[in-house]
This record gives sequence, structure tokens and C-alpha cells, in this order.
Amino acid sequence: MSKLRILYVASEINPFLQTTEVADFVRKLPQAMQERGMEIRILVPRFGLINERKNRLHEVVRLSGINIAVGDEEKPLIIKVASIPNAKLQVYFIDNEDYFHRKSMFHDKENRFYEDNDERAIFFCKGVIETVRKLGWAPDIVHCNDWITSFIPLYLKTTYKNDPLFKNTKSVFTIYNNTFTHKFKSDILEKVKMMDIEDNMLSSLKTADFEGFIKIGAQFADIVSVSGDKKKLEGLMKKIKEKKVESFEDENYADSFYNLYTELAG
Repeated sequence: MSKLRILYVASEINPFLQTTEVADFVRKLPQAMQERGMEIRILVPRFGLINERKNRLHEVVRLSGINIAVGDEEKPLIIKVASIPNAKLQVYFIDNEDYFHRKSMFHDKENRFYEDNDERAIFFCKGVIETVRKLGWAPDIVHCNDWITSFIPLYLKTTYKNDPLFKNTKSVFTIYNNTFTHKFKSDILEKVKMMDIEDNMLSSLKTADFEGFIKIGAQFADIVSVSGDKKKLEGLMKKIKEKKVESFEDENYADSFYNLYTELAG
């Protein structure tokens, strides 16, 4: 059997940036899967908090230069790469001057949630898929972590479903307790739309809030998992009716995910 190919997509990863549990999870799990013989790629946003010189990020010119449409605008996609020290893992960074050069992740100096975090998420999700296309690397599983990755399962099941690279790809969506109270403007639905996406497919996102992001990710993912305090997410979990929600809380979560990936790809 050929090596399973797993693409990890997340908001952050240790040691480049760590603000929540996502960073540790996405640092440990890919390495554990690589040690079990799987082929790994990791993509995260290049937030302005990441020190490029210290972390030795450099641009991958052959992957950069695509324009990504967000609403009526097109923004250039820059791809950077760095290696995780003491691990044979490379991390690709999705970058764009307008969206990711701020010296903070999702909030301004007054702790206000950025109004364009929806656009940043859309750009990131589209950028991830286009980068993988440029790499010419067909993932068996795309493991999406946190709300910023919510639109990837949607795009894989619609716009990119007939793309030879993704026709057999399955997605896992892991939900964390990184909630926000902000409500986006109603034009988020138009911004998210791509080819083969009908209005009725986006009804979960109509609330234009954290819950909407999670529900749209869960709706189109093949498997949903929860990390962290489930009690805080209990109400939300009850609203995700169409999916069985998996939980891998014990210290053997790497084995659980290995079995999950193998079964899903089989």
C-alpha cells in the first residue's frame, strides 16, 4: 500500500506561533503520523507575529504569484516555507500583505475582532487548496483545525470535487474552543461562494458568526472531532446533527487518528 498523504491545515503551529492548544496539537500529530509512515504537508497563515528571520522562512517563488479572489477583489498569494527544528517536517505559510502582516492574529490593539477576519479565512482556505494544486500533491486526507479552516471541506466537496488531485480526498474538521462573539456582515455568503456552490448550501453560515463557521465546516467534512473542553462546546455540538462527532481525548490520540485516517482513506 502506498503511503497515506495527510495535509494538515491550521491557524498556528509550534514553534513558529503558539497562542492556543491548536499549535501543540498540530505540532505533535503530524510528526506522530510521519513516524508511522505517512507523508505529511502542513499549511498555516503567515501571521505578522511570526519572526521570519529567526524562524528562517523563505519564499517559494515557484508556488507564489497566484491571485486569490475574495469577493470582488483579487489578492496575490505568497508562499513561504520553513522547517521545524529537530523534525523532518516542513511548514508552508500562506501570506498576503493586506491580510497577514499585522502584528496580531485576530484582534487589534483595542482587542476588537478584525472586521475582515472572514476575508482572511476565505483567502487562507482558497490559498491552501491552490498551493496544494501547484505542488501537484494529492492528499488522501485534509485535516482542518480551528474555525479559520472551515471553508476547506466546503470547497473540496463543491468547486474542487472533480479536480483529479482532490477527487478521492476526505476531510477531517477539528473544532476547538476558540470562540468569538463577532458577527460578520451578510455579504460573507457572496464572498465565500465559488463555482458549484448553491445558495442553499450556505444556509449554515447565515448567522455569520463563530457558530456559522463551525456548522459549515462540520456540514461538509467527512469526520468532525472536538478538542478541548467539550462542555463549553456542548450546545454547538447538538446543532451539528448530520455528523457523528468524534473525541480523542486520551494520550493514545495519535493511534486513534492513525486508525481514523486509514479507515477514511480506505
